[in-house]
Amino acid sequence: MSDSVRCVLDAKASLGESPVWAADAGRLYWVDINAPALHRFDPATGLDESWPMPSAIGCVALDADGHAIGALRDGLYRLDLSGAGQHAKLADAPYDPAEERFNDGRCDAAGRFWIGSMHEPRRPEATLFCFDAARGFQARVKGVTVSNGLAFSPDGSILYHADTPTHRVTAYDFDAGSGALSNPRVFIDLAASQERPDGATVDAAGNYWVALYGSGRVAQFSPAGERLRDIALPAKAPTMPCFGGKDLRTLFITTARQKHTDEELASMPQAGGLFAIDLPVPGLPEPRFKG
Repeated sequence: MSDSVRCVLDAKASLGESPVWAADAGRLYWVDINAPALHRFDPATGLDESWPMPSAIGCVALDADGHAIGALRDGLYRLDLSGAGQHAKLADAPYDPAEERFNDGRCDAAGRFWIGSMHEPRRPEATLFCFDAARGFQARVKGVTVSNGLAFSPDGSILYHADTPTHRVTAYDFDAGSGALSNPRVFIDLAASQERPDGATVDAAGNYWVALYGSGRVAQFSPAGERLRDIALPAKAPTMPCFGGKDLRTLFITTARQKHTDEELASMPQAGGLFAIDLPVPGLPEPRFKG
């Protein structure tokens, strides 16, 4: 184990996002939104496979058979990784793709795929959606600008969600049976520091780990919202952490290279890379999509 951050893949991704650990295969799936592609990284060998996508891919989940489910700009797809590119569309996007795209997302314990959108003209017109095959997309949180920070407490009773430009993370009581949200309250308020909450995950102890885009760090918060630890990165734009490795004690972190000046790229040449750090507390297995 190493308690220092290391670059495990110098991917130079424009906008790396949505790392998902496939425990059965020992692989990490992740996406590059801007140079649209799904990636699959093998930490044991360093091999990174990739499949180009026809449009921006905001996030990915895996189903029980290990198939990748991708949230592309125009809808939700079961992705074809054979090389033929015959992706099977499961549902159309529930918004106008000319102004919105999917962004952060993950599955809950019941296998529903929660996916937030972002409004590219940056007005609060995006939404956090919940998808299942029986009911399709359902709007659960409206009036969002850039949906991020989605995670669930270990017991499934709390859903965390961030709207990045507000500098806040909101906690909701979560009904695991119906998927209903209630009792919204501010969990983390970063307005004073102007830090921008991006993607997030929760560890087995219930601590919330969130990437702070533009601040070059991932922060750990207790279930009570107390800031416990900061992990500094040699990249200013971390986008999302994810627990993986054989014991789920490796925190993988995607980053972005977009919108950097030449001077910033010279001082942070591994921007857009995939980073990792070993931690004493394990994460939780990522739930699979059930359709």
